[in-house]
Order: sequence, then structure tokens, then C-alpha cells
Amino acid sequence: MSHDVPTEIRLVNKIAVHFDYLPTEEAAAAVADHVTKFWNPRMKRRLFELVDAQIDALVPVAAAAAALLRQPV
Repeated sequence: MSHDVPTEIRLVNKIAVHFDYLPTEEAAAAVADHVTKFWNPRMKRRLFELVDAQIDALVPVAAAAAALLRQPV
């Protein structure tokens, strides 16, 4: 990946790679759980800003995780 990829995108993609042995839905849930537990609110806001800006560098599991994070609890 390029150094031009924003930090939050790069991090969430790396997390997604760690769960690539799981089916997509389970992997996305695991990534979302990790972000919920370990990312601070500023990082989550920035991730959503980047998703809203249609940054296309997200791997599919990371994109699915971002969608899960936006769902109301």
C-alpha cells in the first residue's frame, strides 16, 4: 500500500488482514469489535470521514466493518 493512504485506512486494513481466515461477515464483525474496543473516538470519526469521502483504499472486510460500526446499537 502507498504511503498516501490515510493512517486510519491503513490500520483498519491491517486489522482486516488478521481476520482473513474467517468468512467475510465474521471477519467484518471481528474488525468492528476491535475498532470499538481499542480505537478512540477521534480515530473512529476520521475513519467515517474517509469512508464518506469515498476513499477507495479500504479492503472489502474493512469496508463491511465500517458499515457495521455505523449501525445503531
